[in-house]
Amino acid sequence: MIRHVVTWKLASEDAAERGAQAAEVARRLNALDGVVPQLRSISAGANSVYADVNWDVTLIADFDSVASLEEYQVHPAHEEAAAYIRSVVASRVAVNFEI
Repeated sequence: MIRHVVTWKLASEDAAERGAQAAEVARRLNALDGVVPQLRSISAGANSVYADVNWDVTLIADFDSVASLEEYQVHPAHEEAAAYIRSVVASRVAVNFEI
């Protein structure tokens, strides 16, 4: 099984706007549950503590294999969520590891 962890720093310098955008990113990602068949589990959330030093939103998703992760990446529902995310993000980091 592959665990896919992604964290984003949003571009807005306005804390309220950044918080709303982080919540929207999490909402869009969590909405993929039951829509993208390759997802075994998904959890996304906006940062709620230490906003001055932490990144803004994180995704943790599990897949049966790297092939399943790659299929998820090109699924139309994921591509739609990713388009919104790219429109508000300044930086992204990701780690994929076997569990």
